[in-house]
Amino acid sequence: MEEKKKERNNTSIGGMLLRILVSMIVLAVAAFLTPYFSIAGWIPLLLAAIAIGIIDYLIESFTGFDASPFGRGITGFVVSAVIIYLTGTLVRGVNVTFLGAILAAFAIGIINMIIPGRSVL
Repeated sequence: MEEKKKERNNTSIGGMLLRILVSMIVLAVAAFLTPYFSIAGWIPLLLAAIAIGIIDYLIESFTGFDASPFGRGITGFVVSAVIIYLTGTLVRGVNVTFLGAILAAFAIGIINMIIPGRSVL
């Protein structure tokens, strides 16, 4: 756990930009594949990737819980769905229902298994 915190604290600007870019790609694919979840344009996509990163960081900082959809079982899956739903309420242009958030968390979990490295959620 301590090693993860050090890894996150030593993130460079380039690493953060790469993480946001990968998150944007994953979110765009998930929004395309998932019903009840849509993102209307590049700016909302960028803001959603940033918002999800910040919310995930805050949850991990305060609770020590990594909110990856398949990394922590059903609890991680539910937390991921809540993060996606919360992002939909915070970012204009991101439309998601709670069912859409659950489906998106599932899709993002599968995409995260395909794309190497830690990307979104």
